[in-house]
Amino acid sequence: MSLSTRAARDFKGTHTEGRTPEELRELVSHVGAELELAPAEVIIEWAVATFGDRFAITSSMGDAVLAHLASQVAPGIDVVFLDTGYHFIETIGTRDAVEATLPVNLRTVSTSLTVAEQDEQYGKDLYKTDPDLCCALRKVKPLADTLSEYDAWATGLRRAETHNRVIAPVVGWDARKGKVKVSPLARWSDEQVEQYVLDNGVLVNPLVHDGYPSIGCWPCTRRVAPGDDPRSGRWAGTNKTECGIHA
Repeated sequence: MSLSTRAARDFKGTHTEGRTPEELRELVSHVGAELELAPAEVIIEWAVATFGDRFAITSSMGDAVLAHLASQVAPGIDVVFLDTGYHFIETIGTRDAVEATLPVNLRTVSTSLTVAEQDEQYGKDLYKTDPDLCCALRKVKPLADTLSEYDAWATGLRRAETHNRVIAPVVGWDARKGKVKVSPLARWSDEQVEQYVLDNGVLVNPLVHDGYPSIGCWPCTRRVAPGDDPRSGRWAGTNKTECGIHA
């Protein structure tokens, strides 16, 4: 029986007791180096075998590559999607399509504040007046609250996306969240992503083909000219480059 088959079998109904941050940090202290050159599927297999149902993946629904990979290893795996209240309709549609077509448990989480309540409490269009606070309220805190249920989380973070992500380990310790952070696609190039999408018929957000190579909330995302930095359309005209989730 392959590791992939065992992982999928063992994942079903698996529940592991939450480990302390010290135990988690020690657990992954040497694993990152060991898995650095491993295929993405093997990295996910390790995480599923190690953390059981206390492992989840996150997706911003720019594409379903990570969700597809994880669903092949562990059908029924939790996929966490942050609904900020400011998503493009195409992003919500991609989320719905992922839930309908892949064997995953799609979890949509959001802040306790509606957009209207946020406007009333902090002033209209907080994404303009204080984008860092807006991201903290609508992304960072909801994710942190949700991750309290898990010991480890996987992201679609890739080193090719931005200079800030070049050092992203495939398995590392997220000290701020007190969780193991897994980035199975960290070493993947843009070409590898495109080939995986083609080979497996993976869902891609329609905006990717309409000049939006990096997709966030609609008020803070612009089209990118061919040849420009794919993330230059995020928070254009400001010094902001990250929402804070990966800080």
